[in-house]
Amino acid sequence: MTLPEHVGVYGGGQMGAGIAHAFLVAGARVTVIESSQEAAVAARERVETSLGGAAERGHLAEGAAPVLERLTLSTSPSALAECGLVVEAVPEQTDLKRTVLAAIEDAASGTWVATNTSSLSVDDLASTLSRPERFIGLHFFNPVPASRLVEIVVGAKTAADLVDLSDGWVKALGKTAITVTDSPGFASSRLGVAIALEAMRMLEEGVATAEDIDTAMELGYKHPVGPLRTSDIVGLDVRLAIAEHLAREVDERFAPPAILREKVALGHLGRKSGQGFYAW
Repeated sequence: MTLPEHVGVYGGGQMGAGIAHAFLVAGARVTVIESSQEAAVAARERVETSLGGAAERGHLAEGAAPVLERLTLSTSPSALAECGLVVEAVPEQTDLKRTVLAAIEDAASGTWVATNTSSLSVDDLASTLSRPERFIGLHFFNPVPASRLVEIVVGAKTAADLVDLSDGWVKALGKTAITVTDSPGFASSRLGVAIALEAMRMLEEGVATAEDIDTAMELGYKHPVGPLRTSDIVGLDVRLAIAEHLAREVDERFAPPAILREKVALGHLGRKSGQGFYAW
């Protein structure tokens, strides 16, 4: 299965830049849309840094420069008009995502559209779209270039051929897909958050240090990274938003512990802020 020749990514933050990296390395031309020229410059720097790191590690046989030549940045959604696929990768805010998805539909009426949401309902996001059958969830994991998993989230109106196409795209990126029906937290977020929240409660109760809790999962259960360090990598604000969503939609057992709320309130968001459960 081949990728679309031209892929759009709406949002050039940490996740969007990582998604752009993955498609660029796989050979696609990529256009990233950002809200301002300053944000577009920052997005390009993220992708450039990411590709440079991959080249230094010997993962890019052609080097970073030729890959970067396939990257375009824009502040206008009209730049997506010729894309075969557009991935929305803006923050986990329903109203914001709906606004962006509407702009994508207006700009590229014939494209397939995916959301990178990690917890919001695909059906809910699709409810305001003109062409919900062309819409699917592609949940990438952070850091995207290194992660091997993509969760395909199928909405009630998602076309069957789009599910098949998505599975092929994931394989073309060198990753593995799992397919789930739209439900709160899907499979990955629900499981990951459940473990992370229990680890936070254990830390809060003084059961063990963050390091020892993580080591228990790394050595005892062969997790490559423990739940608290993973939470720092994901972003504690992201963990909090997902936990609050799951508490509302699934059960109060997902209610965020006080330690998580306190860290987010202090701006200790994990790796991206330099401080979370660990100092980065």
